[in-house]
Amino acid sequence: MTLEIGKPAPSFTLPNQDGREVSLEDFKGRHVVLYFYPKDMTPGCTTEACDFRDNHESFGELDAVIVGVSPDPIEDHQKFINKHELPFLLLADESHEVAEAYGVWKLKKNFGKEYMGIERSTFIIDKEGNLQHVYRKVKVDGHVEDALNFIKENLA
Repeated sequence: MTLEIGKPAPSFTLPNQDGREVSLEDFKGRHVVLYFYPKDMTPGCTTEACDFRDNHESFGELDAVIVGVSPDPIEDHQKFINKHELPFLLLADESHEVAEAYGVWKLKKNFGKEYMGIERSTFIIDKEGNLQHVYRKVKVDGHVEDALNFIKENLA
């Protein structure tokens, strides 16, 4: 499936940190900041999650919900949320089907090893469920502010 701006974002249903099934359709009528990250409790992912946490209220004022997705199991998501007081949903994509649908399950190289994993990416989805913006190969510093400004300037 090719992702196109202005077209429907790929639908999904995944368990959240409490084991409850969550679907993209649950957020109709709200903007969605769907961010994919490699792993709970790692430095870059923690910084990104805490930046989203610290700006959670600002996103809410724009009628936007933040949803994080990684291949970690729900138990890891619970620990991550509790440790860093994250006020948004984290979804467990253990089979990486949703990551594949969004084109973020990639071959990665680290310390001379190759493996498949999440390429840090964020998707801005409008209130009707259409893709409005894509951030790929995200650098954590300043990213949350960029996403917030995109919504302010284009969707609010």
